[in-house]
Amino acid sequence: MTAGTARSGAPPRFSAVLSKICDGALYLAGIGMVAMTALVAYQVFSRFVLNASPSWTEVTAIMLMNLFIFLGAAVGVRENYHMGFDVLLYILPKGSKWALRTLSDLIAFGFGFGMVWYGCKLVGLTWHTVIPALELPGGFDYLPLVAGGFLICLFSAERIALRWSGADIDKDINLEEVPEMPAVQEA
Repeated sequence: MTAGTARSGAPPRFSAVLSKICDGALYLAGIGMVAMTALVAYQVFSRFVLNASPSWTEVTAIMLMNLFIFLGAAVGVRENYHMGFDVLLYILPKGSKWALRTLSDLIAFGFGFGMVWYGCKLVGLTWHTVIPALELPGGFDYLPLVAGGFLICLFSAERIALRWSGADIDKDINLEEVPEMPAVQEA
């Protein structure tokens, strides 16, 4: 499944809105990665060729890196590219797939919630400071953390709701094609 694909069993409007959000996050992350690469190249050129490195490029590149990492992680949750208990799916009974995938999504939701909760605290604590090179509030450093955490919560909740509604969102792991492991056959 790619970013923005429709999901069977999902309400069309809900799925369409989340697909647009996912696509937007993916494109924004891609633009951030390209912009960061261009800024780093400009900084290296300025430092070693012009011998006059601008102070704002390094800080901006780090902020863009935060943006594309957290948005990319959120897209990975929606598209099921995040870490999970997939190894256990091969050694436990086949009926445990639903429970383990749901547990994995609940853990991702909890992690995303922590990102939002503590990210908001960091934004609040640093908003009145100033990033000297950019003359922006310090809280801007942590806004990608909050945005990524919110999207992780949203996409994890979507996966849980779809799984509970009976939609087959775990098609990416076809356990029927995996041969039984010798340790499992003996037991």
